[in-house]
Amino acid sequence: MIFNINAALLDALVLAIVKKEDTYGYEITRVLKNELDVSESTLYPVLRRLQKDDCLEIYDKEYSGRNRRYYKITDRGRKQFDMYRDEWQNYKATITNIFEGVIDDE
Repeated sequence: MIFNINAALLDALVLAIVKKEDTYGYEITRVLKNELDVSESTLYPVLRRLQKDDCLEIYDKEYSGRNRRYYKITDRGRKQFDMYRDEWQNYKATITNIFEGVIDDE
């Protein structure tokens, strides 16, 4: 993808993935890497930031004899995701209007 992905968009994408179901860091990375050019080293700071901002909680769960760290969205994270989704819809509509020549001249 030739367009840059900023921190807010990464936060929104991670929250969207975790909102669907609790999951672990490698799975979040795998989902995003399948669609975007994002490295694992980019995503773990995002997860830490979202946890620090009380948008995600973490817990450990045993998997194949070892603990795996899972991420769960919080109420604050859901509200943040809803705000990001609404902002994205407005942004997407604006960009689409510009691409299609439907520009408000005011």
